[in-house]
Amino acid sequence: MPTVPPTFTARLRDILQLRFTDLFASLSTRVLRNISPANPAKRLLKALGYLTVRLVGNVFQPIRNPDALNGKVWLYVVSQNNYEALDFLRQTLPSAVVVAGQSKQIGRYNAAVNRLSLRRKILYYWQFPLALVGLMRTEGRRAWRFFDLVFSAVGYYEVYRRALRYYQPRAVVFANDHNDDTRALLLACRAEGVPTAYVQHASVSTNFPPLGFDLSLLEGQDALDKYRQCGPIEGWVELVGMPKADQFLQTKNQRPNVQRVGLACNVHDETEALTTTLTYLVSKFPDLAFTFRAHPSDTRDFNFLQAQHPQLLFSNAKQESVFEFLTKQDALIAADTSTHLEATLLNVVSFYYRFNTHTHTDDYYGYVAHNLIERANTLPELAALLAKYTLHKPIDIYRRAIYYNATLGTPDEGHSRERAARLLEEWLKTMA
Repeated sequence: MPTVPPTFTARLRDILQLRFTDLFASLSTRVLRNISPANPAKRLLKALGYLTVRLVGNVFQPIRNPDALNGKVWLYVVSQNNYEALDFLRQTLPSAVVVAGQSKQIGRYNAAVNRLSLRRKILYYWQFPLALVGLMRTEGRRAWRFFDLVFSAVGYYEVYRRALRYYQPRAVVFANDHNDDTRALLLACRAEGVPTAYVQHASVSTNFPPLGFDLSLLEGQDALDKYRQCGPIEGWVELVGMPKADQFLQTKNQRPNVQRVGLACNVHDETEALTTTLTYLVSKFPDLAFTFRAHPSDTRDFNFLQAQHPQLLFSNAKQESVFEFLTKQDALIAADTSTHLEATLLNVVSFYYRFNTHTHTDDYYGYVAHNLIERANTLPELAALLAKYTLHKPIDIYRRAIYYNATLGTPDEGHSRERAARLLEEWLKTMA
């Protein structure tokens, strides 16, 4: 296994590695503003707000966990999507409990997760000025540009090491390998000798950190090929398909033509482009039913779309899972999102259409390059594709996803949960 960096500055560099990439620095001004303001004074205010609301707030916030954490298998989550990706293990493994950071927002599962105390995180902020100077030497101006993100990452590693020593979990299972607190817990596990496993929860990119878990359960060959480009792969790797899709693969969409169209967006998509696209399509195809779905982390208010298009349906991502949404669609329109793969698995035809001009994310997951989905560069091209499939939609579209899902078309199709749980249990026995 990779070693733990010896200094707190080097550890923060590892924890924040995605924040120092060209991809992250090139995000749109609107997106970056919500993560890290461009104005240094606003970044300072953000850091001070984190200090008073989160750090001081954590000191006084009571923690009442529904489960005992000692000696258990921890399923560590950082989002609602993470929870849904690992919930099958909570149901399968008697010793599994779901855990998250003290104030981490897990959507509709906030009350269902156990919390790891971050009260002592404030004790490690003496590191911040020294770490910032050190990171400015290695990362240059980007360390200063994102000093508020450095500030919020301080202390995670130390408090998580303390939690691991106190609770002594049997193992920690992750569904994310690049978030700040996730990276910190991974390093803490290495330092304390706690076994780690990773269950892929969404499509990956070549911008991710190298795969460095004791056991990695990936969905398919696509993920493995991309991780090989990220750096040396450590540990045992198995391809298990997509566990969260199991229950839906038996009911693939068999409709012979497109009548219902979903449009999914994320925080990177521009509101103006989304509005223009919907206006064009709704008027062009008055007989089709359109449903709009924003990513659960997208805080924009899209109610104005309902006023503009009373016939438009909405899917609330905080209440309806992506697969529940897709079972009600025959076609999907989206830019850079894993929802394309999930749609294709259900035999929902999916179209790639960009709602932003961010060049670094063009075909981010490689779906177009690998012929999983079809691309439209203009609204007339998108309309032509949609019109084509309103006449006829093949029943074997899902076969395009074989490169992404290792169990598709095999006896294990629809049984990825059982396969993943079996491999995890076998691995846990070797860790005993």
